[in-house]
This record gives sequence, structure tokens and C-alpha cells, in this order.
Amino acid sequence: MIVFSWFVFLQFVDVIYSIKFGKSGNYFQKKSGSGEKVILNGISGVVEPGEMLAMLGPSGSGKTTLLTALGGRLGGCLSGTVTYNGKPFSNSVKRNTGFVTQDDVLYPHLTVTETLVFTALLRLPNSFSKQEKIMHAEAVINELGLVDCKNSIIGDPFTRGVSGGERKRVSIGQEMLINPSLLFLDEPTSGLDSTTAQRLVSTLSEFAKGGRTIVLTIHQPSSRLFYMFDKVLLLSEGNPLYFGQGSATMDYFSSIGYAPSVAMNPSDFLLDLSNGITSSNESPKEQTLVKTTLVSAYKSNIGEKLREELKDNSKHHHDQMESKTFERWPTTWWQQFTVLLQRGLKERKHESFSVFNTVEVLVVAVLLGLLWWQSDVAHLQDQIGFLFFILGFWGLFPLYQAIFTFPQERLMLEKERSAGLYRLSSYFMSRIISDLPMELTLPIVFITISYWMAGLKPTAGSFLYTLFALILCVLGSQGIGLAIGALVMNTKSAATLGSIIMLTFLLASGYYIQQFPGFMSWIKYIALTHYAYKLLLGSQYQPHDTYPCNEPGKVCLVGDFQPIKTVGLDGQLISAVALILMVLIYRLVAYLALMRIGVTQKLAK
Repeated sequence: MIVFSWFVFLQFVDVIYSIKFGKSGNYFQKKSGSGEKVILNGISGVVEPGEMLAMLGPSGSGKTTLLTALGGRLGGCLSGTVTYNGKPFSNSVKRNTGFVTQDDVLYPHLTVTETLVFTALLRLPNSFSKQEKIMHAEAVINELGLVDCKNSIIGDPFTRGVSGGERKRVSIGQEMLINPSLLFLDEPTSGLDSTTAQRLVSTLSEFAKGGRTIVLTIHQPSSRLFYMFDKVLLLSEGNPLYFGQGSATMDYFSSIGYAPSVAMNPSDFLLDLSNGITSSNESPKEQTLVKTTLVSAYKSNIGEKLREELKDNSKHHHDQMESKTFERWPTTWWQQFTVLLQRGLKERKHESFSVFNTVEVLVVAVLLGLLWWQSDVAHLQDQIGFLFFILGFWGLFPLYQAIFTFPQERLMLEKERSAGLYRLSSYFMSRIISDLPMELTLPIVFITISYWMAGLKPTAGSFLYTLFALILCVLGSQGIGLAIGALVMNTKSAATLGSIIMLTFLLASGYYIQQFPGFMSWIKYIALTHYAYKLLLGSQYQPHDTYPCNEPGKVCLVGDFQPIKTVGLDGQLISAVALILMVLIYRLVAYLALMRIGVTQKLAK
């Protein structure tokens, strides 16, 4: 097991966080009279090694926002001081901090072992060998009691997998791989039954006793869970109502005149107080008065005294952090790429070669071959219709597959990048490469079936040329989908925008419209399908080829056939180069778009 590099004294003083609203903030502006809403209002506290702090409060009280701020993951209008052994957040703190989000962001088709092993290979430094990293992942599996389900897939709402409690323990296990000195958890018991929740909190309590500093948010714990917490912070609308020992919570509120009238769960009583409820028939004004009274009581009884204690703590713990420095990344670019590639291939093989996708492509290929069965040059219009249908199908199919890539993986990308697991470039390249099997295999199978059934030019050169043009079209269309998905990050909006763009490109390709208005002719020069269509035509016809005209015995030049003449058979090399540039440029746009969604924030650098 990895040993602690140092213990962490977490201290936060007068933490204030607010959000400014523009036009979209009219609701809050009417309510508060300004364009700013305060989410956290002067929160202070300290958590020492071996302690577990629970932050309680109703929904919207600021628990998750404060947890995110303490974890170094919150930007914006944040004021106050948050220190770790008397020093600000740094790369060394980040590398010794675990953060478990409320939602378990995991790949559904990986097993428990695969999930933890891949995380270990990415997150543990190169001072460990590959085998040591794998052994460490297995040790975490044993420590968290996941042995019985280690070979089960994680699952999702559509795929049966491990239970909710096991999923949560896997998420915690990903953070425990580095044996963090500081561990944050957002609603770790959410959605769990009382027994599973108790086991989980008991495990966290044992971790804390080992010297870790643990901070978690929790909504409504049972009384058994409540008394496991060393310290409690109660919030109401961003204001602190209590901070101190968990065992002294009820005594404090009794001392200021708030005691439950009947025996009840302490957390239920505290939640009632944070909502301003002391009886069942209080009006909204009375509830507001209760909350105001509690905030004032906190300031006079706890707040000032706490600030003085924190000043003494900061002097005492200022120099206890080791001066050890950490590399920016735990592993090299190539290691990150290879691990992410292996993980991507394992996870997406179920999606890429799903029965539905495979059957869909095969059915369309066979149907296409039967409809154009052994057509010849005498039916020139039919043949170019066949080529254009291929273009339309493989312009839209990979685009829709790619559009959902980054919106669906955004949460995973943000989670892992915030933890500093890998560079954005290594993720992006592995994602592009891992998609190639589907992007190349299915089109090859499709064209191999339909090409020969349709009776196109029966030469190896023409077939390979057609395949080359189709692959460039597929890769270009995929690039457009990746770029749109990364730019929009909303699947419905991205799909609509992608449809409009691709249909516009198809209209501008030269099959439907042969006489372009001069002011609209520029569209074809940016249309991926225009260049791909030109290559497909060039794979089958030469300008000097002939075909039977309407009059018996008369032949005409293929190059003079109006639908072909409009597109032209020249400029094949330029079209190929244009497509290759589009393949690269659209992917570059997708990469740059990912950089602006917040996954490369200051913390992830």
C-alpha cells in the first residue's frame, strides 16, 4: 500500500462565494434587488487528520458548493482563505486529494477490476511498476469488500451490473488508489439503503482513524450515522448555523432555546432548524425569523471564538507540510495514450460492433445491391444515383455516431481531468484511434457487398479507389460530428445542427442542383460531400468513356453527361487533399472546443 506523504490540516476562514447574473438572472434580481446571489456567506472551520466532518443542510444550502471550494475545484467569485497545513492549494495537495462526486461517473461495460486497474495505471506515478499498480488495485478491492463482484461489469440503467452500494465503493476505490491524505465525498450515501449506508460510513470512519482528513456532505443521515461524525457543519441558505463536535450539536441548540419536543433523529431536527421550522404551523415570516435568529446566535456564540482558534491553528500547522514536489503528470504522454486506448477499445467494442449497427449496415448494403443489381453504364443516371446514395448514407451515419461522443463523456472527462489523470491531448488521440475499428470496418464490409452486387466497374483499382473515397468521407463526417458535439455539448441541439449542416452539404454536392446561383456557389467549396462525390465519380468514369445515348447505336462521352459535367471529373488530387485537410481540421476544431468547456481549468493544469 502507498503510505501517507503527509497529514493534512484543512482550514477555511470566512469563505464567501457569489454568482453574478445577467439577463438570465431576472428572477434573482427581482428577489434580491441586484444581479448577484450569495451562495456561501462567511463559512469557517477546521478539520484535522483522523477527523471526519459532515456538512448538513437542506437542498440549496450550499453544501456541494462548499465541498467543491474546499477541494480546489471552484472558480469564480470566491473569497476567504482555504489552507492545507497553512498553505494554499497546490499540485502536491491535488495529488494527495481524493474527490468522490455525488453521481458515480463510471464506464458501464468495464468490470470492477478493469475500472480500478485502468485508474491505477493512469493515476499512480511511475515510481510503481505496472505489476505493482495492478496489485495495488487488487488490494483496494479487498479493502473495500468488492471481491465478490470484482469480475462483474459496472452496468447502467440499461445494462445489469453491480448494486448501488458497490458502485459507490468503486467510486471511492478510484480515489483510495492514491491513499489520499485528504478525501472529499459529495452525498456518498445518496440512494443507498440504511444498512448499506451505515457500512459505507463505517468504512470511511476507519479510513479517518488511519490518519486521513475526510469531509463529506450528507442530506439526512440516520441517528446511527450522525454519531459517527467527529464534526458537524450545519448550513442554511449559505449561512453557518453550527460548527463543532457532532456529539455536542444537540446540547448547543438546547442552550440557545431550540430543543426537540419529542425524541427524534438529530439530523431531522437540524434539517428542520435549517429550514426555520420549530413547530408544524409556522408561517414563512416566522421561519425566516428563526433562521435569522440562528445565524445571529452562531455569530455570537461560535463565529468569533472559532476565528481566534483558527488563527492559532494556522500558526501552529504552517510548516508541517513536506516540501516534496510532484511532477505535473503522474505518467508519460505515451503511457496515458496506451492505457486510455486499451480502456476505450474495451468499453466501446459493445457499442461499435453492436448487433443493431452491424445488422443495419448489412441490410442496407444488401438492399442497395438488390435494387441496383448488375446495373451497367447504359443506365448511367442509375449508377450515379447509387454512388450518391452511398455518399448520403455514409455522410450521416458516422456523423450521428460521433455527435454523441463528447456530450456523453463530458462528466467522465471533467472528473478525470480535474483529478489530473491525463493530458487532454492523450485522451483526444486515444478517443479518435479507438473509434477507427467501427469507422473503417463497417464501411469496408458495406462497400464490398454493395459494390459487386451493383455491377460497378469490375476492376481492383476502381474498387480500391471507391473504398478510399468512402473512407475519407466517413472520417470527414465523423470529424464534423466530433466538432459539433464538442462545440454544442447538448445531444439534441447537436443532432439538429448536424442534420442541417450535412443536408446542406448534400444539396451543394451537385447531384440535386446543377445550376447554382452565383451568390450560393461558395457552399460547395466547404462541403465535404462535394469533394467525396467527385472522387466517387472519378473512381468509375473517365472523361473519354462512352455510354449509349437515346438514339440507337449512338454513344456519348461520359464527361458530357450533364449531371457528371456539373461536378466534373477533373481535380481528383485536389479533392483528395481537401478531404484529408477537412479530416484534420474538424478534429482540431473538436480539440479546441474541448479546451473551453472547463476541463482544462487552472486545477487541471
